[in-house]
Parts: sequence; structure tokens; C-alpha cells
Amino acid sequence: MVAHPLAPPNARAARSTAGSPGGPDDVILAGAPPSEPPSDRMAAIARGEVVPAEVHPELDDEEHVLRVQNLRLWYGAKQALFDVSLDVPKGQVTAMIGPSGCGKSTLLRCVNRMNDLLDIVRIEGDMTLNGDSIYDRSVDVIELRKRMGMVFQKPNPFPMSIYENVVYPLRIDGERDRRVLDEVCERSLRGAALWDEVKDRLQESALGMSGGQQQRLCIARAIAAEPEVLLLDEPCSALDPIATGKVEDLIQRLKGEYSVLIVTHNMQQASRISEYTAFMYLGRLMEYGPTEAIFTNPKLEETNSYVTGRFG
Repeated sequence: MVAHPLAPPNARAARSTAGSPGGPDDVILAGAPPSEPPSDRMAAIARGEVVPAEVHPELDDEEHVLRVQNLRLWYGAKQALFDVSLDVPKGQVTAMIGPSGCGKSTLLRCVNRMNDLLDIVRIEGDMTLNGDSIYDRSVDVIELRKRMGMVFQKPNPFPMSIYENVVYPLRIDGERDRRVLDEVCERSLRGAALWDEVKDRLQESALGMSGGQQQRLCIARAIAAEPEVLLLDEPCSALDPIATGKVEDLIQRLKGEYSVLIVTHNMQQASRISEYTAFMYLGRLMEYGPTEAIFTNPKLEETNSYVTGRFG
């Protein structure tokens, strides 16, 4: 485990800071519906205790591409992630669900170390990608990010042609062979179910595409470098239902060839596209297991309350 030197020495003090995510005030206000007393689990969290997640045994049988180990994160004095441990199965789609502010996107950004860009962030714990530490001091972050692709909430095509958007990861890595670039462009656009729509206008600006096309283009760009894991941060939140359906179909086609970790607020979407679902709440992993079990037979009352719409 790597303990980052800037992490506060007294984690309990950080947890108990008034108004901090996952602190006692949050638990009392949001731990249970107002008419019900808090569960034993929520009461333990309110006392500042470390409460292990409920992880279903099916995950033990999977090969894992990504392992998160006792991850803790602070924004200044406010702790946002509490002892999160999560293994992401290889070649499958894993969804992270939970109410706004529960730490889903923060955790996702830890994978490619985007949180390093914020001076106020402090991290303890570790992650491994196919056995290689992500947070070891010797890690070259640029090389690390080449091993993963990330797609954000809003499509962010570069102000260049469709073709150049797709092959950009190869260009910055020094590839100049036009034949190789052409092959990767076509393969990636076909993989993103976009080739037939744009094959005759590859030299046109990507900014002229529809929102749904732009998001699929971003996915094509992400898979062009054949990443070991694909990170999707609410990729459909800015899209209409038709475009959302196309992106969901694409994610289903990508699984098997790629390992996908997706953050979504849309529980119906999580139930449609993922094999495994992780429920996060108050900066903690609460329950993690097969998607069908999480939505139809969860082990925790907190999970059941969330997936049935009683809070969140």
C-alpha cells in the first residue's frame, strides 16, 4: 500500500469535519428515510467506524483487470472516499451507481490519476492495473494513461477532422505510417458503430457531428490505442434517448474485447448493460455483486432502498 506523504495524519479528524462527505452529519441526514431509524451499518458509519462492503462471492471467480485496495481520498480536510476496495472483472461491464456526491466519479478519476491535477487532493491506498501499481512513485503517469481510455459526460471531440480525432492517440505516440493510421481509424470507427455514418466525410470537422455521434467518436478515439480498461463517466447524461440507445448498444458490443467501468445515475441503464454493479454511498462501497442480484435481491437494506427509489 502506498501512503501519500500529504495525506492527513489523523484520518478520524478528517472524517469528522462538519459537512464533509460521509461525515456524521451526512449520515444522520441521509442515511435512511426520515421516518425510519438508521440501520446498524449506517449507525456504525456515523460513529466513524470502518464498515466492510458487502461483496458477493461471484466476484471471487472472475479474473480482474483492475484492483482498488483500501483507497482513501481527501479534498483538503474533507474526506471523499473511505477505504474503498473493488475488483473490476476482465472483459465485462461493471457499473457504479449511487446518489450524487457519493464518490463514483472521484473513484473513476483515481484510476487514470486525473485527481493528481488538483493540489488539494490527498490519497492513501493503491490500485493495480493487470498487476502493475498505479500509484507507485516510479509510475510514469503518461505511459499509464496510454493503457486506459476515458470518456466524459459531455462529448469532447478535438477541433480537427473526424479522421485526426480517431488517430490522435497514435500520432502523439509517434506513429506516421499512413497505412497503419488508416487501418486503426476504420477499425476503431467500426468498433464504435460509426464507420457507415462517417466513412465518406472523414476529413470533415468532428464538431459538425451530432451529440450522439460525437460521443461515439470519443469512444472510437479511446479504443484506438487498444486500452486495457475503458472508463466511462456518465457517457449518456447529455444525450437524447435515441443517441443513448446507440451508445448502450455499443458498450454491449465492446464487452469481451474490452473491460469497461462505467459511472451512471441511470439505474435502468446499469441494469441493461452491466454484468456487475457497485453501489456507492457517502464515499463508501456499500454493496458489489452481479447486476441482477443487486437490483432484484440485494443483501443490504440501503441498496434496496436506493434501487427502489426510496432515496437518492
